Amino acid sequence: MDKNTPITIFWHRRDLRTEDNAGLYRALKSGNPILPIFIFDKEILDDLEDKDDARVTFIYEAIEALKDDYRKHHSDLEVFYSKPEQVFNKLIKEHKVAAVYTNHDYEPYAAVRDKAVKELLAKHDIEFKTFKDQVIFERDEVTKDDGKPYTVFTPYKNKWMQKLKPFYLKAYPTGKYFKNLAAFKASAIPTLKEMGFGKSDAKFPDKGYEKFIDDYAEKRDYPAIKGTSHIGLHLRFGTVSIRACATDANHAREKTWLNELIWREFYMMVLHHFPKTMDHAFKPDYDNIKWINNEAHFKAWCEGKTGYPMVDAGMRELNATGYMHNRVRMVVASFLSKHLLIDWRWGERYFAAKLLDYEMASNVGGWQWAAGSGTDAAPYFRIFNPEAQMKKFDPKLEYIKKWVPEYADFSKYPQPIVEHAFARDRCLKAFKAALT
Repeated sequence: MDKNTPITIFWHRRDLRTEDNAGLYRALKSGNPILPIFIFDKEILDDLEDKDDARVTFIYEAIEALKDDYRKHHSDLEVFYSKPEQVFNKLIKEHKVAAVYTNHDYEPYAAVRDKAVKELLAKHDIEFKTFKDQVIFERDEVTKDDGKPYTVFTPYKNKWMQKLKPFYLKAYPTGKYFKNLAAFKASAIPTLKEMGFGKSDAKFPDKGYEKFIDDYAEKRDYPAIKGTSHIGLHLRFGTVSIRACATDANHAREKTWLNELIWREFYMMVLHHFPKTMDHAFKPDYDNIKWINNEAHFKAWCEGKTGYPMVDAGMRELNATGYMHNRVRMVVASFLSKHLLIDWRWGERYFAAKLLDYEMASNVGGWQWAAGSGTDAAPYFRIFNPEAQMKKFDPKLEYIKKWVPEYADFSKYPQPIVEHAFARDRCLKAFKAALT
């Protein structure tokens, strides 16, 4: 590339694809050659304790595929392992940068990072433009008639559906403009080892979600059945288009799978308007609960050794695969916060470290729902009975047998660490004391 030719940088983050990419489409139409980049952000990676974190391997493999995709179009992807501000200082010195395009990222760290990058670029008279790409509706696009954010899901969903028009599902035709990509050969991607990570041998789900949509309502609650798409990981990192997912879901004969996509956007909207919910109860009185926070009980929960098969199976599945069935997530979250009276934030942080499909807004929202402290949450007196949940949703014990094989021999399986009736009564008393 000629250093005197103005270029536009497109910064990939949670949009690891070239097709139907809003920000990339806008960049390609900007009138300048496009330099695509990705940054393995040291601010994020250096905080990860597990140096075999499977999510890093997933991103790495997605970046390799993205790089190959650009090369098919006679371009490339420049990949960095650094802090974003350092990367842009380097690029500004090496190129005549006219603008930087990217897609919105809604999490709290991202907001701080983007503010700093925008200020840095402004000092050099470089535009910083961001676009909506990972949701159908964001921030203030679905609100009450008075402009205030919804805090209950059903009316939010109804307004979301009313607002949905073909325009919002239309794909961005990036392929028409690939000729505007800069022709260059990028340097090699920094290796996982250079970044301090090992290659995970985790198995990642494919992108084939379509076959799960029509039967989702019927099969989604049974953890022994492969009735869910596991598409959350791909949505998290943008290796699939939310517009494609929502289009297919909207065309389905029933809308349960679409509802799950709407829940995802509902929680993102809540986190945007109420950022304190990242680590504080949406309902402030719930921060008055006197948690027991027994560390031995928390360890037993983490390891799947609570004496409750449904809880233990879920935790072992999570620890082994980075995934947990959604019905089971509700059971284990309720058990931790209500049976054990352990602060929901402990569980949220554990899930954040383990879940391949971890998404802060949905994870925080889900944990606060289970604890009763969140927006549109289950009432505090709704306490899942793990035994009843097992009998209802795993009646043949197929899920239990897979993850807790010793359950077949009661002499080898631990006794429950807390008795259900006692735990329920204790929970009700603790929550009532905090809320009155």
